[in-house]
Amino acid sequence: MIYDVDKETMPREELEALQLKRLVNVCQRVYANVKHYTKKFDEAGITPLDIKSLDDLKRLPFTEKQDLRDNFPYGLFAVPKENIVRIHASSGTTGKATVVGYTKRDVDNWADMMARCLSMAGVERRDLIHNAYGYGLFTGGLGAHYGAERLGATIIPASGGATRRQIQLMKDFGSTVLCSTPSYALYLNETSQEMGMDMKDMALRIGVFGAEPWTEEMRQEIESKLNIDALNIYGLSEIMGPGVAMECAVAKSGMHIQEDHMLPEIIDPVTGEQLPPGSVGELVITTLTKEGIPLIRYRTRDITSLDYVPCACGRTHVKMQRIFGRSDDMLIIRGVNVFPSQIESLIVETEGVSPHYQIVVSRENNLDMLEVLVELSEEGFSDEVRTLQSLSNRLQKGIKEFLGVTAKIRLVEPKSIARSEGKAIRVIDNRKKQA
Repeated sequence: MIYDVDKETMPREELEALQLKRLVNVCQRVYANVKHYTKKFDEAGITPLDIKSLDDLKRLPFTEKQDLRDNFPYGLFAVPKENIVRIHASSGTTGKATVVGYTKRDVDNWADMMARCLSMAGVERRDLIHNAYGYGLFTGGLGAHYGAERLGATIIPASGGATRRQIQLMKDFGSTVLCSTPSYALYLNETSQEMGMDMKDMALRIGVFGAEPWTEEMRQEIESKLNIDALNIYGLSEIMGPGVAMECAVAKSGMHIQEDHMLPEIIDPVTGEQLPPGSVGELVITTLTKEGIPLIRYRTRDITSLDYVPCACGRTHVKMQRIFGRSDDMLIIRGVNVFPSQIESLIVETEGVSPHYQIVVSRENNLDMLEVLVELSEEGFSDEVRTLQSLSNRLQKGIKEFLGVTAKIRLVEPKSIARSEGKAIRVIDNRKKQA
């Protein structure tokens, strides 16, 4: 089912004409109302009147997360504060929080976009959605909540925490859809087994998973253990929240970006040069309809590619591929670029271990050292030194052959790596502390 057929199946020529019209409009609004953009446009030697085609997008200045922090809290708002009906913010653990404001129209558009996303996943009005994304300043919970209500489905606002109670609620209520991080879905399954329950016996049929990168191998793991269709959703608070892009259940080959609301491009993360379609690089998004805090060429830092080939589901909006990693999370180990998702792929494919792991990077005698803590599965747990050594060697060899770096593998007991009810902590980089 397609939620909004007219907009989601719009011919490419018509869609690009709409994007150009909205691009000029949003540039006019920020140039007139946001001092930060007035200065940036002037420095770049461009005005909104100079934008004649979508090709002119590359002439516009970038926006980065630091710009939101530098203008904390309301410096990038494009409307008076009395027009803002809701504020969300990041945790600010690495600096000042990034604050985003929504007008009533922003909230309405967001609800429509999330309804589209749920529909892409195969969710229908008859479904009962268990929403385990966190509510509050984090955008995940309320984003999925409003989308479910707009679609007409039933929403259970479980939020995060109280895992055992969540499992009981899903069983008692007959939940058919689970919204959460992929790592939390695996944790739910693990906890249900401790409770003597099997999530395969529940009514669940669809999982909408996002808020952290995950691999195709983890998808297969989740689908196998929960007996559901696991689909990928993408979003970020600065742009809107969840619902920027969603994988369709028909093709399962990338996430459709809501192109009537957002203009995506791929750039070289080092040079900032715009790359041609199909290239792997950093995703940059310009918001086309956002009123509260419109952003021009926002650098997401997420590494992906864009696929413009028509989709079997009938939607014409471009598909972004699964996030390969983040340009700012990429680890450089002795000159080699390493993404945590690459290591995760190898771990999930290995028999005898669970998909729970942690990467620890340190520096010894001026050399980068990579250690990977890998949790044994209950089935793979063994006291035999030979068995464990063989497993460790197999993982070490796989990482060496695939990535070209030597990693120390430390096998740890089942359930010994801390679980997270939000985003899983995959990397601990101790080099900054040792500097």
